[in-house]
Formats: sequence, structure tokens, C-alpha cells
Amino acid sequence: MHYNFQTDWLAKWAYYTPDKFFLREHNRDLKWSFSEFNKRTNALANFLTKELDIKIGDRIAVYSKNRTEYVQLLLACVKTGAILVPLNFRLTPRELDILIGDAEPKIFFYEEEYREQSQKLQTLKNIPVQKSIEEITKFLTDEISDIDYHPPRLFTEDDVVMILYTAGTTGLSKGVMINHRMLFWNAVNTCLRLDINSNDHTQSYAPFFHTGGWNVLFTPFLFHGASHTILQTFDAELILKLMEKEKTTLLFGVPTMLQMMSDLPYFKDADLSSVRYAIVGGAAMPIPLINIWHQKGIPIRQGFGLTEVGPNCFSLHQDHAISKKGSIGFPNFYFETKIVDDNGKEVGVNEVGELWLRSPVVTPGYWRKEKETKESITDGYFHTGDLVRKDEDGFFFVVDRKKNMFISGGENVYPAEIEKYLYTNDAVKEVAVIGVPDEKWGEVGKAYIVIKENVSMKEEEVINYCKGNLAKYKIPKYVQFVSEIPKTDAGKINKLKLLEIHKQQTTK
Repeated sequence: MHYNFQTDWLAKWAYYTPDKFFLREHNRDLKWSFSEFNKRTNALANFLTKELDIKIGDRIAVYSKNRTEYVQLLLACVKTGAILVPLNFRLTPRELDILIGDAEPKIFFYEEEYREQSQKLQTLKNIPVQKSIEEITKFLTDEISDIDYHPPRLFTEDDVVMILYTAGTTGLSKGVMINHRMLFWNAVNTCLRLDINSNDHTQSYAPFFHTGGWNVLFTPFLFHGASHTILQTFDAELILKLMEKEKTTLLFGVPTMLQMMSDLPYFKDADLSSVRYAIVGGAAMPIPLINIWHQKGIPIRQGFGLTEVGPNCFSLHQDHAISKKGSIGFPNFYFETKIVDDNGKEVGVNEVGELWLRSPVVTPGYWRKEKETKESITDGYFHTGDLVRKDEDGFFFVVDRKKNMFISGGENVYPAEIEKYLYTNDAVKEVAVIGVPDEKWGEVGKAYIVIKENVSMKEEEVINYCKGNLAKYKIPKYVQFVSEIPKTDAGKINKLKLLEIHKQQTTK
């Protein structure tokens, strides 16, 4: 057997526990052991290198919902040295063209469901190889011989394996480079705080264009030889039933997902006794919802992280879920933290400042963006852009997002991107977008708009203008027309004032 001993965890487990269950896909009811999946991934790796001429550093873009071929492509990238570029299937062709133009992939895999959307891409003509992802299904299902794969060289912790795109506060997309060092130390950190072992099992349904889809549980589970069931999308009732049937040990989700699950009639009688705890990220979980899950016998572990670091950076132990309401807990094992003011000077206990993180899980940088990388990292500390405080017991609390980002249903939404697009409407004179509370999604967008003189515009016109050009979760749920938008003394839009106005309007 030939493999990279430092990076090819699948091959390692195929050697140690060849017949142990590794992965199941629910939609097609397919199942593989470690050795079977490794053999099939070796075959795919040979196909990519010999038939499609993939070389170290080449990018492979994937435009698809969660499916096992996606997992196999990631693990084939680990073997070949190629770089996986997951694309957000919720984005419009205009938005996808920006990402594809930046990544310049050599291969573009698309799911048949998105064939029509793919044909609208302007950047498609620049991609040498374009294939339906269903074309590689044969490497999962067809009869295959015992195939070995010879890697081109020994990969190191510095080799990049994935680029995950996260929108910047300016609305410009940035590709976060994920290397083997990040994957390894994130797996170690996660295990130390969550006690992961090879007998654990979970369902993977967070989208693979998110770091949460890969790196909250999937890659740490692979590192520890644990198993997964892949789901194409989130389905609250189906997941509850699978948790009961498959004896799930750990659950990951955003508060919206856990709320939807607990709202189901099935939740009351579902046997979830195998679940040690649920890991929650993306937003703070409300106390009433924590209580519902605690009454079910499932402790809640609030987490915190970001694509550029980890993502498993902080964890609040279930024993403190109520007493330290709103806290993200302590930093995970291999982390150094600073809370600093605008001058980079550390602040005191319970004083608010920006969170800086230093760890082996900090990204080496943004893809082809040296300036942004240098601005984001100082002496190894990544500037998170999150305003936090640390209390007298050492617990961290997120106070605000420095650049006004908000989270809707677990998705990061950047107002500047929405504002930039709305300004392309000739009727718009001035616009400001903020995140406001929402019972279902946690937060949703609200657009305050000043229209130009002698023109008219209705709320539904704004919504319709966004449809097809912005992903659905980015489209403001509320639109309010105003005569002017409040400004600070420095002439900048005062978004805190807009939040106050919204609160006054909703509490009347």
C-alpha cells in the first residue's frame, strides 16, 4: 500500500480497521467500509491524474448538494495534491462567476440538477474540463479491482487541500486556504474537547460549501476512525428518525435546526438516549430551547469558530449552558487568545475588544489576496473581526460583529454585499442593511432605503429586484423607505441607530 502517512487518514484506517463501517449515504442507501471506500477513492485518484491530467495544486470546483461523490473528491484531492473548491449551490450565476473566476479551476463538476444553471456561467468557457458529478458515480457503485494509488510526492502540513469561499465585509469574496496543518490540529482540538472516539456516529447534512460541513465533525470523525451518514439536505424529521435508528452519539446543528427538530410531534417520543450531546454553532442558542433539549436528556455544547481559524475554536461545557448564558466558553486546547482595542493593546476583564486568535489552525491566508492576508494576521494572530469580552471566570462572550455581519439560519450575511447590489437599482439613492431578530432564522435582513426624487418604489419591487441575483438567504425580509438614513458625527451610516429604530418599531 502506498499513501501519504501524514495526510491520508482514509488509507490509515483502511489499514488498521479495513472492515469497519465508514460511510453511508441515506438517499441511495449505499454503504462502505474503510477499505472499500479507500480502494474506490484510489481508483478515482488514478482517473483524475491519468485521464484528466490533474496535478498538484490544480483546483477542482464542485457545484452540487451533499452526496458521496463530493466526499470521494475531497479524499481524492488528499491523495493527489489537488485542491477542492466547493461552490455554494444557493448562489446565482452572477455570484458564482466571481468565485470561479478567482479560483480558476481545471475541472468543474456539477450536479445534473444544476446543469441549466451551470450553462449560464460566463466563466465556464475558461474551464478545461466540465463534467457531471454523476459521471464519477461508477467509482462508488461499479465492480472494481483492488487498486493502489502512488502519490506524486510526500505531502506536508503546508499543502493546501481546500479553498472555502467566505464573503468579506466589503462584499468581495475571499477564498480561505485550508491546509493539512489546519485539518490535523482542528481534529486534535475537537477530540480533546468533545471526546470523539472510533465508535462515534453522526449524520452529516451541513452543506459542503461550508466549513461546518467538513470541519466541525466530518474531518475530525475521519481522523478518529468514526462513521457518518450523508444526507443531501437538512430534514428535521428524517434526522430525528435516523438518530434513533442509527444510535447517533453526537449531533451538530445551528439553533434554527434544533428548534425545527424540537417543534416536531415526533420529538417527544423519539429515543435519543444514545446522543452524548449536541454541538451548536452559528449563533447563541436561546435558553428556552436549551431547556427543551436538556429535558430530553441531551446536553448542549455551544461552540464558536470561523472558516479562517479552526473552525472549532471555543466550546462551552454543557454544565455551564445556563449559568453562563450567551457565552462561547473557553478556547479549545491549542489556542492562544487576545482581546485588543483598536490600537492592538489588550483590554481588561469584561472590557470589549476584538478577538485575536493564534493557533496551528489559523489559515495560511486568502487565495491570491496577499494584502488581505497581511491585514488579517499579526504575529500569527488572526483578527476575527468579532467584538468579545472575557469575564472574571475566563468565559468568553461575543458582544457584536465588528463589521456588522449577521447570521441567518447559520449562513453568514454581509450587508455591504446586499447594499452594493441594491445601489445598482436606478431608483435607490441611499441604502443601509442591518440584521434584525427573527424567530425562525435567528436574524434576517432589513433594508432602509432612500429613493431618488420623482420616482416611486414598493417593498415587493425591492424583493423582486434581488431575486435571481442574490442568494435567497441574503434577500432582505423587510424593506423600509425613509427620507434619510441616520449618520454619525463622522458622516458614516449609524447602524446602531437603525437597530434602535427597529427595536422601537417592534416593541410598540
